[in-house]
Amino acid sequence: MIKVGIVGGTGYTGVELLRLLAQHPDVSVETITSRSEAGVKVCDMYPNLRGHYDRLAFSEPDARALGALDAVFFATPHGVAHALAGELLDNGTRVIDLSADFRLRDATEWSRWYDQAHGAPALLGEAVYGLPEMHREKIKNARLIAVPGCYPTAVQLGFLPLLEAGLVDASQLIADCKSGVTGAGRGAKVPSLLAEASESFKAYGASGHRHLPEIRQGLNDMHDTPVGLTFVPHLAPMIRGIHATLYARLDAKAGDLQALFENRYANEPFVDVMPAGSHPETRSVKGNNTCRLAVHRPEGSDTVVVLSVIDNLVKGASGQAIQNLNLMFGFDEKAGLNAPALMP
Repeated sequence: MIKVGIVGGTGYTGVELLRLLAQHPDVSVETITSRSEAGVKVCDMYPNLRGHYDRLAFSEPDARALGALDAVFFATPHGVAHALAGELLDNGTRVIDLSADFRLRDATEWSRWYDQAHGAPALLGEAVYGLPEMHREKIKNARLIAVPGCYPTAVQLGFLPLLEAGLVDASQLIADCKSGVTGAGRGAKVPSLLAEASESFKAYGASGHRHLPEIRQGLNDMHDTPVGLTFVPHLAPMIRGIHATLYARLDAKAGDLQALFENRYANEPFVDVMPAGSHPETRSVKGNNTCRLAVHRPEGSDTVVVLSVIDNLVKGASGQAIQNLNLMFGFDEKAGLNAPALMP
């Protein structure tokens, strides 16, 4: 049994970590922090957790207490993990960061997209990008994990088999993506109000989104030459879920794309390649750590369309963080993540 803490536990990814870890046979949540809610019991803020964390209360962040744990999750806004990660690593505590603080390898690029100087550039070379389907062996030996973003997870898993096999024109990739409102976080924002988001649908960040350099970096790692990517996110009137529709131009030797995807993901516990002709739905992964994929070649043309769905709070955040934890500590990779999706 390992002891873990959560820094910044009042947001959606924090409570999702608690929900999933309540089912984990090898993990005990010892500490959860929140400066604004210090002293409040977790089960009072989140009644769905009554009976699971009845004694656990939010506390002020304490580096010494956190450094005594085996692992710490950061479910915090960007820039927070910079200040504490180094000290925790020096104490032998492993760090799993759900923010974007360590996702980009270039500190200057990070600063350009996040409008602040990077607070721990010396750690960027050590951070392992936590997409298990690409970096499983590195994750097993990592001290610092950068958990991928929700859009980047769905897009990268959809393009991965095609780019690895060199079957598409990597200079003209298109990712048309939709997210539920929880992707914007739990903070009170007018665009996230029910009356604003319900019965409406809109694109945003079309001229440049913070996840673009992260996605591009990951796709470049799959391919010999830099990729060209058009990424347009949209806000959908649903609570949780990501739907990514991906487009690429095939070359002449494309072959059996269904077999390509099935073979690439045959041994991946959290990627489900659906039968030919399928159209995966976001509700089929709600509350679950699975990415469901379907590959299409409309009218037998030279265009491939990949449909990728995940739950933005699970495989797109907290579930993938726990998947990384399991790999780091030698647990069953599916521990705490076995529950089926919620229906309806």
